[in-house]
Amino acid sequence: MSREGVTPQSEDFSAWYNELVVRAQLVDRGPVRGTMVIRPYGYRIWELLQADLDRRIKDAGHDNACFPVFIPESYLRREAEHVEGFSPELAVVTHAGGKELEEPLVVRPTSETVIGEYMAKWVDSHRDLPLLLNQWANVVRWEMRPRMFLRTTEFLWQEGHTAHVDEADAMRETMWALDTYAAVARELAAMPVVPGEKTAGERFAGAVRTYTIEGMMRDGRALQAGTSHYLGTNFAKAFEIQYQDEEGRLQLAHTTSWGMSTRMIGGVIMTHGDDSGLVLPPRLAPYQVVIVPIGRKEQGEATAAEARRLGAAIKAMGIRVHVDDNRPQLSPGFKFNDWEMRGVPVRVEIGPRDLANGVATLARRLPTVEGQGKETIPLERVPEVMPQILADFQAFLLARAEKFRNDHTRLVDTWDEFGAQVSGGWALAFHCGRTECEDDIKADTAATPRCIPAEGPAEEGNCVKCARPSPYGKRIIFGKAY
Repeated sequence: MSREGVTPQSEDFSAWYNELVVRAQLVDRGPVRGTMVIRPYGYRIWELLQADLDRRIKDAGHDNACFPVFIPESYLRREAEHVEGFSPELAVVTHAGGKELEEPLVVRPTSETVIGEYMAKWVDSHRDLPLLLNQWANVVRWEMRPRMFLRTTEFLWQEGHTAHVDEADAMRETMWALDTYAAVARELAAMPVVPGEKTAGERFAGAVRTYTIEGMMRDGRALQAGTSHYLGTNFAKAFEIQYQDEEGRLQLAHTTSWGMSTRMIGGVIMTHGDDSGLVLPPRLAPYQVVIVPIGRKEQGEATAAEARRLGAAIKAMGIRVHVDDNRPQLSPGFKFNDWEMRGVPVRVEIGPRDLANGVATLARRLPTVEGQGKETIPLERVPEVMPQILADFQAFLLARAEKFRNDHTRLVDTWDEFGAQVSGGWALAFHCGRTECEDDIKADTAATPRCIPAEGPAEEGNCVKCARPSPYGKRIIFGKAY
């Protein structure tokens, strides 16, 4: 990493990312390997996403709750696939209070088991259903190859857990969560994700069906940005989540779970960032506008006073604005580069000459129109034009990311084509659906089936790897993933 910036993406995308999250003041490494300290600037991005998603969850009738971080090991063992799937990632407490525990405690990797235990207590009748719960929490999954935001031993998320009278109602909930995640990704993060179903080999441990939203990062890799699971009656059997139907017969509830995490911050970084640093969608930017006054002594005092007045006017428009007037030891050029590194959508510069002419200089983080760089705008007009500038920038980022994804996705029918395509993008290919074949593909190319796209056209064909007929009736997305 140079003093001026970060390693170029084309030179080493991984190094670019690792340097950027620190340089942009998003995160620091925690004291335990694989943990992270989310700094205020990074946490504010999470708060903005959290507030929007929490509103959607509550508007759909869910209630927030809080369950323990420690889960008896026996709870996980009650659902065989679940414990087998999570065993390599578990952190287990065996000693506490100066003595060995009678039963080991698992530090929460996910909460299906502990919430299932309490659903069984709270559900008696069909009138108690649906039971719609959500939890904002931290979880622990021991990570051998950590990367900040993307794969850390401890991370933040929300996890929805619901119980229903039948499969149809549970599937409506599962698809509501998937659609909600897709909307949040597109509308807030400007990530043009592809929703779809996971193959059997990629399902959540203990689920009957798993759905995902997949985004393409600027190195062509996929990021699983949110998942929604129909659990059938698997956890209801394990935890005896039963209800009396209208005829008084005992029935097993059908349950779901769904989650979105701080991994989304990593998705935003890798979907939009460039060699100059972060590029933040306005709806998730801690500061949507930064005003930098320029000048020394009396001139500096005058431009700073005008910057504060302009900042108040912009704030009154409901825009998150910051006036950078408390770092006099730093040059304007340093501040410009700093805010560019930190991804602020719009920078407003006010120098003595600007003030004399009654104008301000506007600089977008990226030009939304070719050839558009800095522009001067009358000071009195800056607050009124800013909402549209930010809306246009948000739309531009989504369109740019969508074009990048489409340009790096193509239909593949031969094995030779497949390897070349997944080296820098997504392949749309037929697949036999066998887990063994998925394993062979991953071993040969490091690519995995990302999803069976919900909107993929109906099409028949033979597996790109083994030539067996595909059971899906459409092509599925393959790519290397984070």
